[in-house]
Amino acid sequence: MEYGSIERELHIDASPEVVFEVLSSPEHIRDWWSAETAFEPTAGATASLTWSDGDTGRHKSAPFTVVAADPPRMFSFRWTYDEAELGRGTAGPGNSLLVTFELVPTGGGTTVRFRETGYRERGWEAAVLEAHYNDHRQGWDFYLPRLVATAESLAAAR
Repeated sequence: MEYGSIERELHIDASPEVVFEVLSSPEHIRDWWSAETAFEPTAGATASLTWSDGDTGRHKSAPFTVVAADPPRMFSFRWTYDEAELGRGTAGPGNSLLVTFELVPTGGGTTVRFRETGYRERGWEAAVLEAHYNDHRQGWDFYLPRLVATAESLAAAR
């Protein structure tokens, strides 16, 4: 396995406008990604994503930078969840992973093309690269279905 990128394609029974809102709104990010954040969905905006462990009360934050926001077609950001990079400021090329959500109208819904890249560019040794890649793959496999459910629920409520 090359550990270069994680890619998924999802169908969501919601318009691209609704899906974009769910991807780029702190209120909805809380619902599907379980992260607290505050930012404007515009290129260059920076923030942190913060996850809380309800059992221990511990918090973990990750720098987050919006790369591109082209409603309702695309939302892209950089983030780092690497312990060595936390607390070092903004997420940018060389210290983060790039996540891109491309939204394509399909019938009455949206096809979402998800891609997270930048693993090899981090310069990690093979075992560290594989561990980070597998951790993110498992994480996205858990959170992306929640994105679908959140967007479909919002669409149904409108």
